[in-house]
Amino acid sequence: MARPVPLNNSAEIVHNFGDVSRETIERLQIYVDLVLKWQPAQNLIAPSTIPDIWSRHVVDSLQTKWTLPEAKTWVDIGSGAGFPGVVTAILQADDPDGHVHMIESNQRKAAFLRTALRETGSKGTVHAGRIESVAKDWQHGAIDAVSGRALAALDLLLGFAEPFTAAGAQCVFHKGQDFQREVNEASHAWTFDLVEKVSLIDPTSRMLLLSNISPRPSKEGIAV
Repeated sequence: MARPVPLNNSAEIVHNFGDVSRETIERLQIYVDLVLKWQPAQNLIAPSTIPDIWSRHVVDSLQTKWTLPEAKTWVDIGSGAGFPGVVTAILQADDPDGHVHMIESNQRKAAFLRTALRETGSKGTVHAGRIESVAKDWQHGAIDAVSGRALAALDLLLGFAEPFTAAGAQCVFHKGQDFQREVNEASHAWTFDLVEKVSLIDPTSRMLLLSNISPRPSKEGIAV
């Protein structure tokens, strides 16, 4: 059976949102083809989003690196199909200092991520395990930034990222139209500096850039 074909032209869509090299477009096309090839067996993305894979997934994921372009070493938590981890790795493919660590507990998806990195010639490492376990025993060098997309509420994301943010890493998280509620709830347990950027894909969504992240001290024993 022939695989589904995206309805939208890749180069046209990407170039509508940012300046991307021909080599990057070619790598992104290889990646999208892999997603579509593995989709029937892995259900990597929601079937309803396949016709709009370039806007809904690729361009949306390009925003991660575009939000924090100076970051070189990334940890992408709960990587799933590789949005945004593989996309970030593709953007950094020609940067000798660029590297994306992807944490994914599903072994079959981890195998897909390794294939995607290899086939696109991108630099990254896939860690097959639970986020908490991999992060706790981290021995893979300093991290500039942590990314995550469609994974968990902001409060939980900051908990997952704490081993890296405690050492100075920043966070870039995709959030939907309920982002303000998540920010408010997370601020009860965490202090952070926040920059909000309107999503290129959905004006009701945000790219959240968080820095100087610290857990708030326990109120136990503290006079109010």
